[in-house]
Amino acid sequence: MAITRHAERKIVRFAPKQLFDLVADVPRYPEFLPWCTAARVRRKEGPGVEVDELAIGFGPFHEKFVSRVVLTPDDPAGPRILTTGVEGPFKQLASQWHFRPHPDGCEIEFALEFEFRSLILQHTVRVLFAEAVKRMVAAFEARAAQLYGKPASS
Repeated sequence: MAITRHAERKIVRFAPKQLFDLVADVPRYPEFLPWCTAARVRRKEGPGVEVDELAIGFGPFHEKFVSRVVLTPDDPAGPRILTTGVEGPFKQLASQWHFRPHPDGCEIEFALEFEFRSLILQHTVRVLFAEAVKRMVAAFEARAAQLYGKPASS
């Protein structure tokens, strides 16, 4: 099996700190993120480091996984969030969010790579992956608009 990777950059009309706070607020994910059925901070390991547990479900697939999350809100180059899978259905799981200041608000750089232990799950997710990412990105944008107001258009 091969690792599935995705990376994207996007400019949005919100402040880097607003988007960092939104993505870092894992327990609120079930309120707006498709397929996320439960989320919690399992424990804090120190300043800016926590272990989070998420449950995802779609169709017949329901899985829980645990990630170690490093939150760097004060990075001089812009806030960052790094996630590494530590338990669950993934052979490998890593993601990175970077929120850079931009004249129009914030440049978001997002990268994700994963490989499931289950061949069936890996192939199922790979087929649906592009659409799933679009829906997740749209959910984060809609949540930002809900929390911070509609961004002004140029």
